[in-house]
Amino acid sequence: MSTVRQTETIPEWKKAEVDELVEFIDSFASIGIVGVAGIPSRQLQAMRRELHGSADLRMSRNTLLVRALEEIDEGVEQLTEHVSGQVALVGTNDNPFGLYKQLEASKTPAPINAGEVAPNDIVIPEGDTGVDPGPFVGELQTVGASARIMEGSIQVTEDSTVLEAGEVVSDDLANVLVELGIEPKEVGLDLKSVYSEGVLFAPDELAIDVDEYEADIQSAAAAARNLSINATYPTARTAGTLLSKATGEAKSVALHAEIESPDVVPDLIGKADAQLRSLAAQIDDEEALPEELQGVDAPAAAADAAEEEQADEGSDAEEATDESAAAEDEDGDDEDEDGGEGLGAMFG
Repeated sequence: MSTVRQTETIPEWKKAEVDELVEFIDSFASIGIVGVAGIPSRQLQAMRRELHGSADLRMSRNTLLVRALEEIDEGVEQLTEHVSGQVALVGTNDNPFGLYKQLEASKTPAPINAGEVAPNDIVIPEGDTGVDPGPFVGELQTVGASARIMEGSIQVTEDSTVLEAGEVVSDDLANVLVELGIEPKEVGLDLKSVYSEGVLFAPDELAIDVDEYEADIQSAAAAARNLSINATYPTARTAGTLLSKATGEAKSVALHAEIESPDVVPDLIGKADAQLRSLAAQIDDEEALPEELQGVDAPAAAADAAEEEQADEGSDAEEATDESAAAEDEDGDDEDEDGGEGLGAMFG
């Protein structure tokens, strides 16, 4: 007895659909899979409109989505493992970080139905429910809320966690939440994964704090510049500061050693003049002084001031390092403009 092996014939409409999906995937720099389960049709259309100009949605049968992804076979086929349940393709020429941020921002609160799994802990907050005394107080207590009748209304006496994340919502709890107007879940396009420029991104890799990331980069850049200066390792960004530091140190040595260098002669003369005035101020007999020093009131502790000036010159190396930190702040301000644009381009 022989058997005849039959080859499945793919309908033309399926071939055409796969071709369109392939064309859709090829037309974007980044392709992702988003979950669309539980999103009302009207809200889904509104989300499409919000994404218009920055991203596009394409829905089809999961089997055809998988076929199209595998047909391209350039790394994007890795997305097939996320094609399950109610999903759609999302395509964008923006970076994945910007796409994730936009999708998260488009999510809106929504009531949760009986039988659904709580996405996070459901808490009934402390306060007046606004409901008149009646059987509703018993319903609150049944679902685990601390409630009692106070001042003519039903009040929740403390924040009450009535369901933990991962647990199934009961009929009683669903009714209580509707009565209180509590919407514990978010409805929106749930990004499952994105493939972009040869890299497959998971949602948690895209969920970053841009401000914190920018601060970390600035902190790392400042630390690198400090290391370069302290190690006397010149770079294009620190050579100027290192030269200023070396100049200050050289001037300090010249002042202490009283080297008659053209660069320090004015400082040496100023130091000598201050010391002379300080000495003259301590002589009571004015006739013992040259005419040009008679009646001259020298500043108090002029000699000390001169010594402090010399010490200040000797500490120019430390000031140069401080100046480098200030320069880093100025550079940071300048970089904030360019760097801000760069981070904006990176994270949308």
